[in-house]
Amino acid sequence: MNSTFRSLLFWIVIFGVVVLLWQTVQSGTNETQELTFSEFLAAVEDEQVEQVTMKESEIFGRFKGSPQPEGKFDFYTQHPEYPDLTRILYEAEVEISAEKPKDSPLLAIFLTWGPVLLIVGLWIFFMRQFQAGGNKALSFGKSKAKLLNSTGKKVTFDDVAGIEEAKAELAEVVEFLKEPQKFQKLGGKIPKGVLLMGAPGTGKTLLARAIAGEANVPFFSISGSDFVEMFVGVGASRVRDLFDQGKKNAPCIIFIDEIDAVGRHRGAGLGGGHDEREQTLNQLLVEMDGFETNEGVILIAATNRPDVLDPALQRPGRFDRSIVVDRPDINGRVGILRVHTRNVPLETDVDLKVVARGTPGFAGADLANLVNEAALIAARRDKKKVEMEDFEYAKDKVVMGVERKTLMLTDEEKEITAYHEAGHALVAAFTPGTDPLHKVTIIPRGRALGLTMQLPTEDKHSLKKQYVESQIAVLMGGRVAEELTQLDITTGAGNDIVRATEMARQMVCDWGMSELGPLALGAKEEPVFLGRDYTQRSNYSESTAVKIDDAVNRIVNEGLEKARHILTEYRAALERIAHELLDRESLDGHEVYEMIEEVTDLDVMPQSLKIKLEEAAARAEEKSNGHDEDTPVQAAPEPEEPPITGDSLPSPAAS
Repeated sequence: MNSTFRSLLFWIVIFGVVVLLWQTVQSGTNETQELTFSEFLAAVEDEQVEQVTMKESEIFGRFKGSPQPEGKFDFYTQHPEYPDLTRILYEAEVEISAEKPKDSPLLAIFLTWGPVLLIVGLWIFFMRQFQAGGNKALSFGKSKAKLLNSTGKKVTFDDVAGIEEAKAELAEVVEFLKEPQKFQKLGGKIPKGVLLMGAPGTGKTLLARAIAGEANVPFFSISGSDFVEMFVGVGASRVRDLFDQGKKNAPCIIFIDEIDAVGRHRGAGLGGGHDEREQTLNQLLVEMDGFETNEGVILIAATNRPDVLDPALQRPGRFDRSIVVDRPDINGRVGILRVHTRNVPLETDVDLKVVARGTPGFAGADLANLVNEAALIAARRDKKKVEMEDFEYAKDKVVMGVERKTLMLTDEEKEITAYHEAGHALVAAFTPGTDPLHKVTIIPRGRALGLTMQLPTEDKHSLKKQYVESQIAVLMGGRVAEELTQLDITTGAGNDIVRATEMARQMVCDWGMSELGPLALGAKEEPVFLGRDYTQRSNYSESTAVKIDDAVNRIVNEGLEKARHILTEYRAALERIAHELLDRESLDGHEVYEMIEEVTDLDVMPQSLKIKLEEAAARAEEKSNGHDEDTPVQAAPEPEEPPITGDSLPSPAAS
């Protein structure tokens, strides 16, 4: 507010100066007629002039009978050296007066120094606009690190869940800062640097904020991009200033987010290195572990691209610990959901374990977004508590995309999409080793006209050959369904074909799941900016390339034939599912299994889905028996429940 007031006052002064100058210039010319000297003499001879005032080379005068008030003039003129002028005026009985110009001293000073002061004032004003965060306008070499305010809202380890191993490693750093003698008596030294590596959204920055809240020591936070400027040497100067501040406040923690912006491999890239970034990196290496020791200064850095960092930056003595912050498993997801639902009123039917099981592959940020979306949906529907259906709707929105209700499909397109998705669903139901069906819909979502979504019953860390072959068959189910029920095929299977081909090529080239044997036949891809070869070279002969193509073709066609056999044998079930999709647009997984069982008299529903339905029925019965809905119920599993293991991404077959 104070800065705004000063800026406003400055512009008011500027406006006043301009107005004053304008009035000064115009004061002598307003309503005053300018005459030539000849016209002036003619007016004198005609006895029209009553009074004149001479000011150096100017003559100001009044006509006889002038309406101008006293002190104002009707005309003015410039007179040359004319010796008879005084005589002519005297003979014409004109009142003559001479006056020396009486300019105000203050006005003269202002007119002399005003422009200079104006320029200086404008320079000061614009320089202040360049100030940011208290830095001076020209202080390029000063660090932009922010010292965390101890009075603000603190984040502690209780607010971090799902990454227990990383928390344990960092908790030891916090303990060392609190009780250094406990480790020093055995000869232990405090780690100089901790590198947090992980995918975006896994909680690296949140962990750093938790360390700041737990350690109770000065905490400096800065981004890697804040070091790099257009001026060479500025980044290195900022690194020196940052560590100087750290030494003055030791013991302290310095957190550099996205350190890959300044710590990339030196001398890399097609166009050579980046001189400013490399100088900054060199200074950072020296400050972390050079001739001078920075005792008590711990550097914590975060990146999601550890592969591009310079090797000298990652060695022990600089970053002594490299902590992988991975995506959470199902138990970690339950813990994260508990943290994010602390302040969210939940209905009794909400089971966080079910939500966690239905969100494999979600990072902490994804789960936070899921909880927020569910709360927004419940608020939009004027509910007092968030229900399970809100979480399901939010999950579909996050995983499958927003419903495109404005996209109008023709009846023919809807029919083709219904048979296509029914083909995916039916093949998934009869193919062993696949994930259970979660939902089938022909409502356009994202870029897909329809979608068949499968969710695993348990987390997977490795894929079996049967599972991959089954996924290829499921992907081919949509194309086969179109061939069996339509007069012509469509482009709807384009994405399915791309994914199936990619899976088959990985089986052959990367995973050794073909007759070519356990050979790595894929070219190792390296990022171009690391200075490696721009073009990729194949590590196999042309004859081997033909064998690879034949093996990929065989795997995809086997999946195609498997899908064709299932859809041909159970054509009636395909028709039933497609008709139900045309009527209802969306079907849950258990509904699809029930339709198949009604038509084929076969037991195809997975046991895990049966258990899930029984649990849902039990909760509904408990609620209908008079359970107090106003009593908050924590539906998440209790800590003493046995852990659930594994992880995998959801496998939607989109078209």
